[in-house]
Amino acid sequence: MLQTSNYSLVLSLQFLLLSYDLFVNSFSELLRKAPVIQLVLFMCVHIQDIAVLFNIIIIFLMFFNTFVFQAGLVNLLFHKFKGTIILTAVYFALSISLHVWVMNLRWKNSNSFIWTDGLQTLFVFQRLAAVLYCYFYKRTAIRLGDPHFYQDSLWLRKEFMQVRR
Repeated sequence: MLQTSNYSLVLSLQFLLLSYDLFVNSFSELLRKAPVIQLVLFMCVHIQDIAVLFNIIIIFLMFFNTFVFQAGLVNLLFHKFKGTIILTAVYFALSISLHVWVMNLRWKNSNSFIWTDGLQTLFVFQRLAAVLYCYFYKRTAIRLGDPHFYQDSLWLRKEFMQVRR
């Protein structure tokens, strides 16, 4: 069972990773002049991708820690949080695609401002997915603090009976 002190620590770590993601999304386009800055930016966006991956791992560890998961109702957890899981995977894929494309274009010529139609479209979808990802991920992280997921209850027994039918 997830104790309050552990939950606070995990939630703080998740919010720190989300904040880093928001920071990089907000300011990465402003820094692109010198090749050294390009290299630092390259590292920052890869750390951003790793932070999203860590957030995915943390959410799944929180799922595995619930009584619902341990009772064998994995499908119930997936059903309740399917939007967040799918959106996180889509955001992760869009972020990696955008970072690879941008770095390939800018590494060759850091002094020019290159925005193809495809890159601009990918940028818009990635930023839209980032906003939705932050909202749904934060909502899921907070909802997983609900004691109903960590103890046997009438709600869980009803769900278990529906699954058995």
